[in-house]
Amino acid sequence: MNIHIRDILAALPGGTEICSVYISDGVIASVTSAPGGFVADKTISGTGKMLIPGFNNAHTHAAMTIFRNCADDLLFNDWLFGRIFPLEEKLTEGDEYWGMQLAVMEMLRSGTTAFIDMYGIATDDYPRALEDTGMRAVLSRGIAGDADVAQAKLRRVTEEADRWKGRGNISFMIAPHAPYTCDEGFQREAAAEAKRSGLPVHTHLSESLAEIDTIKERYGCTPIELADRTGLLTSTTVAAHCVHITDNDISILAQRGVSVATNPVSNLKLANGAAPVPKLLEAGINVALGTDGAASNNSLNMFREFSVLTLIHKGINHNALAVSAREGFMIATKGGAAAMGRSDIGEIKPGNIADLVVLDLDRPNMQPVNDPVAALAYSANGSEPETVIVGGRILMENREFLTIDEKRVVHEVSKICERIGTR
Repeated sequence: MNIHIRDILAALPGGTEICSVYISDGVIASVTSAPGGFVADKTISGTGKMLIPGFNNAHTHAAMTIFRNCADDLLFNDWLFGRIFPLEEKLTEGDEYWGMQLAVMEMLRSGTTAFIDMYGIATDDYPRALEDTGMRAVLSRGIAGDADVAQAKLRRVTEEADRWKGRGNISFMIAPHAPYTCDEGFQREAAAEAKRSGLPVHTHLSESLAEIDTIKERYGCTPIELADRTGLLTSTTVAAHCVHITDNDISILAQRGVSVATNPVSNLKLANGAAPVPKLLEAGINVALGTDGAASNNSLNMFREFSVLTLIHKGINHNALAVSAREGFMIATKGGAAAMGRSDIGEIKPGNIADLVVLDLDRPNMQPVNDPVAALAYSANGSEPETVIVGGRILMENREFLTIDEKRVVHEVSKICERIGTR
């Protein structure tokens, strides 16, 4: 489909300006004049609107929408081991499909066009949900255990990646869950398989003080030092959280070219603290933004995450210049794309894939739009996305889903919650 977005305020790499954007065969063909022979199948008026690259959620657990609002105000270990893990044992085949669809609905409604996920029983529920909705995602199965079970679990991951290869909107990572659930041997096996298969790595690192103490006691080092000696840290690794890290940890992450996915809201809610994002940026580390799952954040709204990101570091560093609105916007868009290994999304420019969001600016909270990027960080609340395009395909128009039966999804998730006892 050829789409013409006419005379819209667009967040371009060089700044914001009013222009027309032309999309052909899923790609941004031009941001100035119509390409030769271009005939629009659909025209979107940009009056009173703003066009941004879709947010790239660099760390979440999509199907945990099922556990939203059922494990709150708990200490981290009580939340994870006492509440979440037991509930996950009750999930059956098919549950993740509906949990994923609910997550996709929420992310599209709040301007996310792609995400990196870590979750799942080894079934095809997740890729089926993505194929049905058209959403873009990098999938990784959170796997855990010791070296004795590593090969079997890793084989299931690579088999699933092989079954679904060739889909433009679906790719895969290997995800050893965390250093406190994967022993050193398991991590080494995962690193070796990642190298053999060419799949990137996605893992939790240095999220809580309890994790720091556990790994120090077991291995005499930090979680990041352990991941480095097992070979998990490379230029295609995404390390989620990285809250409690040393200067040496930062040096290791920078040297290995690791992307860090910071999750400020989840980290605050679970009382884990805040990642030292200004220091990570200063070290030249690619920082991306994630929501974590709806069981710990309760929201998959990247506008909320973006706002907290640009506020929390000003407060804790007593520096109003820390993580500016523009830095935060880059982290939420281009930073996330880089974590996904993509240079063809995250910016509005010719040749990039058309993962785009049209925002409605005609709202009291967005007026007057004196500084559009500052408005995104400090005024927007996630209700502004009106139309969402992924790979040149319109998935939401006038806030109505075109590929998802919203009522059916809510009904199916409600049935799951009744069965597993979250209410």
